[in-house]
Order: sequence, then C-alpha cells, then structure tokens
Amino acid sequence: MGHLYSTNKERGIYKTMDGGITWKQTLFVDEHTGAIDLQLNPQQPNELYAAMWYRNRKAWNFEEAGPTSGIYKSVDGGSTWQLISGAGAGFPTGPGTGRIGLAVYPPSPATIYAVVDNQDERIGTEKANDSTYQLSDFKALTKAAFLQLDTAKLTKFLRANRVPFPYTAARLTQLVELDSIAPTALYNYLFVDDGFQNKSVKGCEVYRSSDAGKTWTKTHQQPIDNYSSYGYYFGKIYVSPMNPEKVFILGIDLMVSENGGKTFTSIDKPNVHSDHHALWINPLGDNHIINGNDGGCNISYDKGEAWFKVQTPAVGQYYAITVDNAKPYNVYGGLQDNGSWYGPSNHKESAYWMERGEYAYKRLGGGDGMQAQVDNRTNQLVYSGSQFGYYTRIDLHSKERKMIRPTHRMGEFPLRFNWQTPILLSSHNQDILYYGSNKFHRSLNRGDQLQTMSGDLSKGGKTGDVPFGTITTITESPLRFGLIYIGTDDGTIQLTKDGGTTWTMLGKPAKKNPGLPQDLYVSRVVASKWKEGRVYVCLNGYRDDHFTAYVFMSEDFGQSWKQLGKELPPEPVNVIREDPKEPAILYLGTDGGVYASLDGGNRFHAFTKDLPVSIPVHDLAIQEEANELVVATHGRSIYIGSLKPVQDLLKKDQGKKN
Repeated sequence: MGHLYSTNKERGIYKTMDGGITWKQTLFVDEHTGAIDLQLNPQQPNELYAAMWYRNRKAWNFEEAGPTSGIYKSVDGGSTWQLISGAGAGFPTGPGTGRIGLAVYPPSPATIYAVVDNQDERIGTEKANDSTYQLSDFKALTKAAFLQLDTAKLTKFLRANRVPFPYTAARLTQLVELDSIAPTALYNYLFVDDGFQNKSVKGCEVYRSSDAGKTWTKTHQQPIDNYSSYGYYFGKIYVSPMNPEKVFILGIDLMVSENGGKTFTSIDKPNVHSDHHALWINPLGDNHIINGNDGGCNISYDKGEAWFKVQTPAVGQYYAITVDNAKPYNVYGGLQDNGSWYGPSNHKESAYWMERGEYAYKRLGGGDGMQAQVDNRTNQLVYSGSQFGYYTRIDLHSKERKMIRPTHRMGEFPLRFNWQTPILLSSHNQDILYYGSNKFHRSLNRGDQLQTMSGDLSKGGKTGDVPFGTITTITESPLRFGLIYIGTDDGTIQLTKDGGTTWTMLGKPAKKNPGLPQDLYVSRVVASKWKEGRVYVCLNGYRDDHFTAYVFMSEDFGQSWKQLGKELPPEPVNVIREDPKEPAILYLGTDGGVYASLDGGNRFHAFTKDLPVSIPVHDLAIQEEANELVVATHGRSIYIGSLKPVQDLLKKDQGKKN
C-alpha cells in the first residue's frame, strides 16, 4: 500500500525469485496508488490479479478514491501486468473508484468477484423533501433572503438539527434583522465535517467476471448499504471454495449472498461485533467460517446461524486508562470500537464468570471508548466518553448520568473535537473538570456548566473531513493549582498560570534556544509532581510518516527544553509518567512497548518482561499506594506490574556509586 500518510514510489507489487532475499517491483502505477489485494489462480499460479487503490491521506483529510484505482492481471507469474478494468470492461472507472477487494473461485478460476467502494454520487435515490430546509440553503444566504424564509419550515429545520431552544425561528429572524448575527450564522453554527457525515455515494458494489477478468457485470440492482460512506475501512470479498454463487462481503455487517451477489443478507448475531475485516472459509465445508472484526474473533459451524466468541488471546485496543483509590483499586479505560469499561485490578481472567453469570468488568458506555476520569474522594463519580468529545458523568451508585459537552454560540463555527478528546479532573479540587476542544473549557461544578476559557489554542484548523487543530492533551501541576499546559494535534504547546484566563505559547525556536520540533502531534504533556517548573512533552510524527522518538523536558515552565532518550528506537512516543517514589525514574509508552529510565530520562531501557513483543502502548497509569504500573496496550489489552523491582534497581545502582 505504501506509506500511511505521505506519497512514495515504493507502492505496488513486488516479486522475489530467491525466497525473499531480493525483490523486484513489477507493478507500479504512481506514488499515490498502492496494492490493496492480490489473488492467484490456484490451478495456474502464473495467473494473478492485483487490486490497485488510489488514496491520499493527511491528518485532516482522506481522499479514498481516484482515477488510478483498478484491477490488473498477470499471466507470467507477476513479472508483467495489464489493466483489465479500464473503459469498456464494465467495471467502475474514474475519480470515484475506491478500494477494491478480489476473490477467485478455485474450481473454476475464470469466475472472479470484486467489491469496490464506489465514491461516485448516488443519483435518483434521494427522497424529495420540500417540507424543510437543507443546511446548504443557508451557506450563502443574504439578509433579505433570510428574512423571507418560511417560519414553519425553519422551525422544523431547527428541531431536526437540535438547535438549542433559545434560537427559535423568530429569535434568529430578529437577530438577523438587527444585524446581531450574519444571515449565514446558522450555516456556520451547524457546519461539521468529521468524516462521519452521511454522503450520497454509491458505496459498496459487487462485480463478477466469468471470463477471467475480460468483462465485468454488477451483480445487484439495489444498493448495498454496508459501508456507511467510509468503505476504505473495509473492502474484502470471499467466495465459497465449493459454491460459486455463495459470496461473502465484509463491512459494517458480515453479509452473504446465496445467488451470486444479486441479494445479500446480514449474518451478524448479538455476540458478533460490527465492522468486519477478515474471513476464513473451511475448504472442506463452507458452513464452518471464522470471522475477524472490531470486537475480536467469532467462529460458526452452521453458516452463521450461531456464533461463539474466541476469548483468547486478549485483543483489547485501549486508548486511555486511569485508576481509582478503592481497595482493590479499579482500572477504567476506553477501547477502540468497544466502549468504556471498569473493573478490579486484581481480576484474574477466567471463563468461570460465564458459570457465575456476571463478568468482573462493567461497561460504562459505548462507541469508541475514550478517556476516563474518576473522583477518587468517593471512587463513585466517573467521567467517561466516546469519540469526538461525547462525555458523560456517571454516578456508579445511583446510575445517574449527565451528558457533558461544551457548545458554541450562534454564528460561530462548531468547536473542533479530537477523536480522543482530552478531559482532566483537577487534583486540587475534583469538582473542577477541564475539557479540551480547539478551545479550553473549565467546569467548577463537576460538568454541570462548562465555561469556555480561551480562544482557539491551535493554529486554526484545516479544511478536510477529519477535525484538525484540536487539543490532544491537558495536564495540571500537582504542585500548583491553575498551572496548566495543553498540547494540540498541529504542534502547539501552551501554558496558563491562572487557570485558563491567559495563555503563553511554548517551544518556539529563538536565537539562543532551539525550542522544540515544530508542527508535530503533541501526544502528551505531563507536569511534574517533583518540581513546579518541570514539564515533559512527547511529540509524535507518524502522521507525517516521521518516526523519530521525541521526548523533551523543561525545568523552567517550558522556556527551554532538553531532549531525553536520544538512543530510543525510531517509534512514535505516546505517553510518559514519573515514578511515584523516585524522581530519577521515568516510564515511557511507545508504539513498540514500555521503557524505563533510571537517570531522569537520559537513557531508557526496555521494560518489557511478560509483555507481548513490540506491542503499541497508548497509555500508562500509576496507582501510587499499590506502587503498580498499569499498561494500556492497543491490541493486547491491559497489563499490571509492580514498580518495586525498578525502584530497587535504582537503589542498587546508587549503592554501587556510593
């Protein structure tokens, strides 16, 4: 496929003739177009099919289709290739051609199926609707035109878009008439494009060739709504090895056709997670299938009528974790597409919970689980949420819930929320909640009201289909109330010493100060518990295909910086934590694992005993009384380890020096 974010000429198909010692690139389209699927004719292995996919990804935008996407064929073992999906072949072409998946029917390899994410506009299927307005109607509206709007239709539009009650049709008309707001204020207020908006595109389509790829025919008349307009996340198709009419496609649902793709039916069941990415069909009997999805792995022996879920190995993808002060203490965390959960730190995983009927870990909420905070005065009040800043305050005792999310004013563009929007409870007063969008927000009453304390703390955002120019990390000094740092996805680090009223930009290069690397995603800022002016910063460049490990420390509130861990391997750094007992000990979580330093960060050593090899670590939490480190991996769930061996190692080291 090539680099994740940047263009590169290494995209394409490679062939080796010496068992992998040397490789030759045999299919290259251009620096934007990579290989996404490769299938061969099992009866004649010199005949291969390759799916090439145009994509252009930035941190703020994703182009998921382009004119160079297509299907190629080789008849000489992959040495040369010919495009077989061009004009006249019956397969989609042009700028809307997205990701393609391929499947060859083994007993009769001239039969080939292809699934494509077709980003061409879906025409003729929109429902006529003249009873309300559309958002686009307000984009370039003049004052005179706004004042002529139909009140009933405007009221219906406001209700449908959940515009807060003070902004009634009459009130908005009055504000426009008085020039208090612009006639385009409503468009600005509601405009959001975070990549999850419904687009009128054709989406998932299935094509079949019966002549080894010379011609293609779409198998179905009705649309297959299985991609929700972001088919780049899916794009796999499979055909039964014994029935050419039985076809599986993977998307939000796992779907099967028994009639060669004319119609498809979902075979998801309640214990099968949505968003499907892999399938194995038993070559001896296609009733036996294994499915890989965003929730793990499911197995069926009766063609999807019933499924059981594989429980080992643990495959939880944690984004963030925190702990409370209960005994035993609990771990709280959010997982990719599997909600937020909490449970006891001393839990031993066992299938015996099925017999008892109650699992030790409890669900806090759904969606993609994100950050959590716990009021550890009672260990009962939890703040937890999902992607793009949808947080809830939960009373674990009464089960009472309150939604917490800041809002903007009429005429302003909506706030920008990072995928993993940061929140933080003040350690000085846990009635105080900090919240980051592209602005800094503070609540003095546990989220009942949120004050917007700042303007835009990013560089202003960029146009695209992913929110960009957002706050990614918030930290408050444990030694001084109101001493707060934030970092953003576009590389800004700012400091306030008065609780958010005034802000100072940090890290800019100066004549006698090299500052910090610029324009990199700020994955973590951590204010020290040992010294008021000390602060740590982790920068992450992988969104530019830049993998240097960047860790910095300042002793003067961010006025000057020293780079730590210069010998770290080139892998993105996600989090840093201080040891609770020894100022010289630091812990680091990267995309390659956990590291520990015994000398204040000058050198880091792998701290990976009993951890999976090369596992991404997205967060670390320390429970001080237990003296334990909780490791949140993005792929192998949670691990807990004692910090005593590291602390003892430091004492042993110091003893030798003395």
